[in-house]
Amino acid sequence: RSWIALVFAIVVVDHATKLAADYWLAPYAPVPLLPSLNLTLVYNTGAAFSLLADAGGWQRWFLIGIALAVCALLWSWLVKLDPAERVSAAGISLVLGGAAANAMDRLVRGHVVDFLDVYYRGYHWPTFNVADACITVGALLIVYTAVVAKERSDGSSAG
Repeated sequence: RSWIALVFAIVVVDHATKLAADYWLAPYAPVPLLPSLNLTLVYNTGAAFSLLADAGGWQRWFLIGIALAVCALLWSWLVKLDPAERVSAAGISLVLGGAAANAMDRLVRGHVVDFLDVYYRGYHWPTFNVADACITVGALLIVYTAVVAKERSDGSSAG
């Protein structure tokens, strides 16, 4: 399926951008790119928003385990989808690719490389990477398809 190719493409692009960030950026030294966007190299040993970052090391294996379980669940969901369910398949593929890429980072490096720093005035969103962006967009697509499906089923039973 083409969705599986998307999963692998996300992993490749994510790792290529992380390697580039690791090579060209100094840790914690912002490089302005656009208004409200810096490139800032950060090593995240925790989960989203650095949750559990100071947990002492056990979180690495815990987060890898969670990511692998989520990847297995998403993979089984993806291969069972009807080919017409393109939006759901895109969302699942984005989350699956992002989760796999970050899990690989944790497994190989012991941390996740983040480098995209979005801010407004003095308020910074937690630094993230391509995999994180894919997970976010994919999750939004999955929620969207669930809401649309519910609205369709509610609408069809109302008449």
